[in-house]
Amino acid sequence: MGDLKLVKKFEMTDGFFGRYAKLVKDVVLPYQENALNDRIEGAEKSHCIENFRMAAEKLHTGKCEGEFYGMVFQDSDVAKWLEGAAYCLAQNPDPELEKRCDEIIELIGSAQHEDGYLNTYFTVKEPDKRWTNLHEAHELYCAGHMIEAAVAYAECTGKSRLLDIMCGMADHIYRHFIEEGAEGYPGHPEIELALMRLFRCTKEERYKELALHFINVRGVDSDYYSKEKKRNNWTVWGNRTVDTEYNQCAEPVRMQKKAVGHAVRAVYLYTGMADAAMETGDTTLAEACKTLWNNITQSRMYVTGAIGSAYEGEAFTKDYHLPNDTAYAETCAAIGLIFFANKMLYLERDRKYADEMERALYNCVLAGMQLDGTKFFYVNPLEALPGISGEAQTHKHALPVRPKWFACACCPPNVARLLSSLSEYAWHILPDRLFSNLFVGGILDVSDQFGGRIRLETAYPYGNKITYRFEPEGETMSVPLAVRIPAWSTETVICLNGEPIQYEMEESGYAFVHRDFGADDVLTVELQMIVRKVYTCNRVSANTGKAAVQRGPLIYCAEGVDNDGDVLSLSLKKGGAVTVGEYLPDKLYGIQELYAEGYRETISDKLYSYEAPTGEDCQITLIPYYAWGNRGLNQMRVWLPEK
Repeated sequence: MGDLKLVKKFEMTDGFFGRYAKLVKDVVLPYQENALNDRIEGAEKSHCIENFRMAAEKLHTGKCEGEFYGMVFQDSDVAKWLEGAAYCLAQNPDPELEKRCDEIIELIGSAQHEDGYLNTYFTVKEPDKRWTNLHEAHELYCAGHMIEAAVAYAECTGKSRLLDIMCGMADHIYRHFIEEGAEGYPGHPEIELALMRLFRCTKEERYKELALHFINVRGVDSDYYSKEKKRNNWTVWGNRTVDTEYNQCAEPVRMQKKAVGHAVRAVYLYTGMADAAMETGDTTLAEACKTLWNNITQSRMYVTGAIGSAYEGEAFTKDYHLPNDTAYAETCAAIGLIFFANKMLYLERDRKYADEMERALYNCVLAGMQLDGTKFFYVNPLEALPGISGEAQTHKHALPVRPKWFACACCPPNVARLLSSLSEYAWHILPDRLFSNLFVGGILDVSDQFGGRIRLETAYPYGNKITYRFEPEGETMSVPLAVRIPAWSTETVICLNGEPIQYEMEESGYAFVHRDFGADDVLTVELQMIVRKVYTCNRVSANTGKAAVQRGPLIYCAEGVDNDGDVLSLSLKKGGAVTVGEYLPDKLYGIQELYAEGYRETISDKLYSYEAPTGEDCQITLIPYYAWGNRGLNQMRVWLPEK
């Protein structure tokens, strides 16, 4: 399927994600670096960097001052931050940032044991308990994230120090589980997808073998974690009951039919499975991935692309159980769904994967970070009710405003690494075709393959036109370009130099245009970006009689601040018009509002009343869901009653 490495030769320019690229570089990465060093007043403590310092000190002197602090997987926050910084450095060389990254990498290296083992929790706190609690202790998860960081840093900067460190750790894992035959598989999947990346980077077959091993043994002995618990009798989380569905190990992965358990763990596992299926041609593994994908997107996914409906266990529950105000909808889970979609898109070229990748990106993932880049949501509910959200026992997780940081801070650096690596998802470069999956403004250099550069210009997601300009090295460049046509665009026009052209609309949902393009050629794609009301099937009880509003890839919501402080009394008018407002560059960093015809009902303040509500016509103002929660505490709803 071609080279799946990060598309490095991409310069993000103006447009929607241009602002995010600058934000990540100027604000998000520095802010998160300060958080990892505990330099943000009033924020949850991280202690990540200090944990590495203590581990290095203990390793070299036999003791250290202080105690390990944070989650058992605290190392992974540093890894994800480094990965995000690497992608940023590829587009924006910054000697000072690179120097600080190199210093952190040296610190990481100084915390590595002679046998290659690397994990600050076990080095500082539990030195005699390595590999004895795969169920809870996240050693393989931390290793996976640091491997991903190592590959990214090597590809983006050309420096191999972290890669050498993590090859040492991967070799240690290989010896333990393959050569020495240790039993078990990761409690939190991540190592599988990371090892596939490491294999492609280094071409070392043993890393692919190790990834396949963890995939293939999972669930074969579904009672492994129970046996491990009895054998070792120590716990990280407080003797959590072993739940094989929660841990995606009730049966071998090729037999699994439904997405179950911890949502992030699930989609990280499925990402590794899809990548392995693509690499090996394993059709049974590929079919399992397709089955799991369909179960998620047809039965267990929110309209925002969020997944994981339950606070208990951050987990999938049952088909069609999609509560709005208690949704867990973790930011990391939506990012994991994007990872899964991206690998499925390589495995099977079908726009449905890119459509859902786009849905999760523009809605749930972007909502996970405040527009100024300094606060974050872990949980992304589709309804917020001040006085209940974040306060009632059943809603404590569903905060209505974003905190500065978290004790469990997996989501913020995950957002940073995703937003700084969008080219990996926007473009797929195969030997015989160039796929334009997401419409991100920037310049793609494909000189080594197609003889030039391509400049994508767009006002997307608010504008409906995507423009491709060609910059050949010679007189022309031959580009076999395949452009995703989103399913919501039922009428699409493609023009070359202002004139409509015939194009091949493939079953995959991609429009294929293969021509020799000159420097003056301009290819435009005009999508049908009309407002649509979205409905769920009647099995989703939370949305009975309700509708959501979508324009292009964006899901909209009503916030109290735009609607007299109260969205609970609002209903959309059945058959009523929804109009598109002017682009407002100074509102919420640039949005287009929608204005829907609706009703506002008034009813008695009594808890129960025999008085029927009275209603009056009103206009409902809607904003993009990703922008909610940026103007203080107020109500929010995605799904509104329709009458």
